[in-house]
Amino acid sequence: MNILFTICGRAGSKGFKNKNLKILNKKPLVYYSLSAIALYQKANSINNIVVAVNTDSKDLIDILKKQKLIENIYFVERKEGLAGDIVPKVKVIQDTFLECRHLCDFDAIVDLDITSPMRRVIDIENAIKEFCQDNKYDVVYSVVSARRSPYFNMVEKRGQYYHKICQSNYTARQQAPKGYELNASIYVYNPAFLLSKIEKTIFDYNCGIVEMTDYLILDIDSEEDFELLQEMIKIFCKKDEKLKEVMEFKYEEEKW
Repeated sequence: MNILFTICGRAGSKGFKNKNLKILNKKPLVYYSLSAIALYQKANSINNIVVAVNTDSKDLIDILKKQKLIENIYFVERKEGLAGDIVPKVKVIQDTFLECRHLCDFDAIVDLDITSPMRRVIDIENAIKEFCQDNKYDVVYSVVSARRSPYFNMVEKRGQYYHKICQSNYTARQQAPKGYELNASIYVYNPAFLLSKIEKTIFDYNCGIVEMTDYLILDIDSEEDFELLQEMIKIFCKKDEKLKEVMEFKYEEEKW
């Protein structure tokens, strides 16, 4: 397979300032996405891997140019129209693919979110494997089992009062339909989908899922999330060697 891995990180972030530049457990946050790609490439050497970073952050570019985990990284300048707070990320990934499509006839585009670093190589492999199961998939994304259900214990305001989001008569959570939460970690896109005119959210197209271990935190959106994640990494790495492999992959500080 020819796979384009994308990493997207803009300079501005109002919710959590400079979150893409954070140092997590003495390593740049982006390191964890790069280490996952490097280990995937090592385990799947038959595949042709291209890595592209879409950013408008000079600081992030400087970090990436110093690293030695990935030999060749293509940098795609974030266009001003794609740097806003409410721009759908799929538009950025689409632009990255269009800028890189001349490099290869890609079979899949895999986006790894910088701010959701707790992933294993097998999670990436499972996502790509699921994507290959159905050629009609537009996108396959990673999820965890939902802790709450809109049919049972999630409410919204309708009129003056609050009611369950999805009307139902379930008296136990186990009765409600199985639900999943996106953990914002892995997305596998169909090149044909990214070549099309995307006018709706990705959830309105042909989607598949791959379930990952729930590490109790979805992605980094606040200082509290960041502090919690530092501790959760220590706990889960003791339990999961495959996660530890990615989180503690060979690192030479002077090269960053």
